[in-house]
Amino acid sequence: MHELSRMIQGDMVPALGVTEPGAIAFITAKAKSYTKGAVESVELSLSSSIYKGAFTCGIPGVPEVGNAFAAALGVCGADPDKGLQSLEDIDDAARTAAHKMIDENRIKVVLHEITPDVYLKATVKTAADTCEVTIKDRHTNIVRIELNGRVLFSAEEESAPEETTAGVDLEEIKKYTLADLVQYVNEVDLSEIAFIRKAYETNVALLEEGTASPRTTLGHRLLERNGGKWISDNELASAQAVTNTALEARVIGLSRPAMSITGSGAHGILCTMPLYACYKVNGLSEETLLRATALSYLVTIYIKVHSGLLSAFCGCAIASGTGAAVALCYMKGGSLKQMDHVINNMASSITGMICDGGNQGCTMKGVVAVDTAYRSVDFALAGAYVRSIHAINGRSPEDTMKNMGLIAYPGMKETEKTILDIFEEKSR
Repeated sequence: MHELSRMIQGDMVPALGVTEPGAIAFITAKAKSYTKGAVESVELSLSSSIYKGAFTCGIPGVPEVGNAFAAALGVCGADPDKGLQSLEDIDDAARTAAHKMIDENRIKVVLHEITPDVYLKATVKTAADTCEVTIKDRHTNIVRIELNGRVLFSAEEESAPEETTAGVDLEEIKKYTLADLVQYVNEVDLSEIAFIRKAYETNVALLEEGTASPRTTLGHRLLERNGGKWISDNELASAQAVTNTALEARVIGLSRPAMSITGSGAHGILCTMPLYACYKVNGLSEETLLRATALSYLVTIYIKVHSGLLSAFCGCAIASGTGAAVALCYMKGGSLKQMDHVINNMASSITGMICDGGNQGCTMKGVVAVDTAYRSVDFALAGAYVRSIHAINGRSPEDTMKNMGLIAYPGMKETEKTILDIFEEKSR
């Protein structure tokens, strides 16, 4: 299997709810699994990227939101063996127990550091035991487990358990050019990327959930504007409807998983669902869809390795939106040079859109991203584009994508701090 195929396959992970609450529930459930007796307290230390991501984020299966409630659910009923889908079987008893822990102030959440990196440390105490679990770099990548002061596992000393490995080194994407990525997409054996079908099975099921739920208010408006259906003769309206109904379903915590990429289900939705609309409206082949999706994923990964997995800019709109835009250009027969122009148009428009955590507002950002992607492609195919001399555009598409990432981090570190200050004020 080609290295890029392995990279995509290793990074595609189904995730229930927004990834950050899932990771929080997973780590507290994992820590609890090593202890005996009733949990007396939980302390959670989070990087700013995780803290912000889950601050008002919907949690699957329950109407509550936020870091503390996700942590409480983790010790009250989550299944750590299910990774990012640990909250799949949460019931009313677990929810009631979680509320009791919150009301009794037995959950403490603190900010560890302002950084785009993934970091979580959970300390779970019972009368008999204290267990600390630490995650770094990826949402389920456990690097240390300590029970009553004794180290049970350290990533520096041995390989991580299979269920918590990062799986692939996304940094390897940096050695490729856009031309390399397009060549790979054109030449890779279709059977080697057939696994991408699973992303559409997963994300369309989430779309179905969002369509049926009365909670998806923005999604329902988009569906109304598309004649009450997913797919119409209007490709842009169809792309808005299918993408952002699924996206809203995810961020408000409906009970279907999304297929994530770069650790985010929202990224995975933006990478795929606009392409699904293009494929359906234009009657394209499944082969075209799968090859385009591989390109969408790879462009997204390229930008994300430069921005950090989580940062102060909206990676869903900017990174995945750009991935989708390049893939749409590919699906419409665009040339490599036109894909380069699409990237310039995207970099010159929505770069800098803030990320204020996983929440219903992500749907509005998704609306903007899909619209900008389609306009960027339309302009580029007509020979209209922002030239490389302007703004943050680079001399090559690789430079432009790198520069987009640098705007996020370190460029928007102070923005991240300001967002967190606003959150702290809201908490008082």
